[in-house]
Amino acid sequence: MNVEVTPLPGIGVRKDFATRNGRRVGVVTHRDGHVELIVSKTDDPDACLASLPLTTDEAGALANLLGAPQLVAQLTEEHRDLPGINTKQLPVKTSSPFDGRTLGDTALRTRTGVSVVAVMRAGQVHPSPTPDFNLTAGDVLVAVGTSEGLESAVKILKYG
Repeated sequence: MNVEVTPLPGIGVRKDFATRNGRRVGVVTHRDGHVELIVSKTDDPDACLASLPLTTDEAGALANLLGAPQLVAQLTEEHRDLPGINTKQLPVKTSSPFDGRTLGDTALRTRTGVSVVAVMRAGQVHPSPTPDFNLTAGDVLVAVGTSEGLESAVKILKYG
């Protein structure tokens, strides 16, 4: 997929791509830091059909919603020929006893055999997090393991 980057003098930067139907979808990052999700008209890629201003938290949440499933799908495809290996998204919720603590504090690998291969946070992928990686509510852990181990990991993140 080709992402075009267009400087917008006096405004900021537009990053977008063409969808299958010819519409362009992208983000305008303004010089003052605020972000807009944009969708172009089909007949005029420079004309905006819809614009949605996003806070930093909203932009991060949207990026997690879009990025984590894509990463999980890629890992699932790569492990397709390995029976018993599954990939799952593990959310860290505000009520989690591990909000504000390290990945090592969870002892997920020791307790379940599950490996955390990445953490999605505010639209950023943190690959191969180390045990001292600090977790925060809203993080999505991308984990690989057996289905039983992954279910146990969900419970551990929820209850401790």
